Amino acid sequence: MTRVLVADDHPAYRRGLEAMLRDVESIEVVGVAATGQEAVDLAGRMAPDVVLMDLRMPGVDGIEATRRLIGHDPTVSVVVLTMLDDDGSVFAAMRAGARGYLLKGADQDEIVRAIRAAAAGEVLLGPEVARRVVTHFATGASPEDVARARSFPTLTERERQVLHLVAAGKGNAAIAHELTISLKTVRNHVSNVFTKLQVSDRSAAIVRARESGLGGVSP
Repeated sequence: MTRVLVADDHPAYRRGLEAMLRDVESIEVVGVAATGQEAVDLAGRMAPDVVLMDLRMPGVDGIEATRRLIGHDPTVSVVVLTMLDDDGSVFAAMRAGARGYLLKGADQDEIVRAIRAAAAGEVLLGPEVARRVVTHFATGASPEDVARARSFPTLTERERQVLHLVAAGKGNAAIAHELTISLKTVRNHVSNVFTKLQVSDRSAAIVRARESGLGGVSP
């Protein structure tokens, strides 16, 4: 019996997954979580074999939750089930330790295959995600490009540019001038970046950004 924990912040989708998996032979849903932190806490108590993980959740997001889960118990397998199909989200999730990546809209058979593959220590990507991965590497992207794509997948491209300039030591006025946007818009972007990175001030954001290679060459 494969023990599964479902983590998704949308109640209807969460209930639908639970109901769908309840009828699958050899799979048991042992818990459901509405946030990343709740998934980490429940996994510690319920010891699932596989966690079905959404990426966009309040507080601790799915990527950070995956990192914490794998760090605490390397035997647990995470299968991402999300609406996000961009390169950054895919690479960040796999880097955090996910063993599968499916897009919401995947049918029951595909989800069950991913769960069973993850439980067996294998990696399974949905067809759309697999095509994106192949295309990404076929373009000959540099290691720096790949590393950048893996970093901060929840940021928009503009927010990533702002974070890069913050990490380079530039103030809001200088950022507004360089990006040709208003000072108020810069402040809004900086606030959003702090929220998404879960940091409280500019210094902490700079540390996180420089650890990921921002603040040097242009993003």
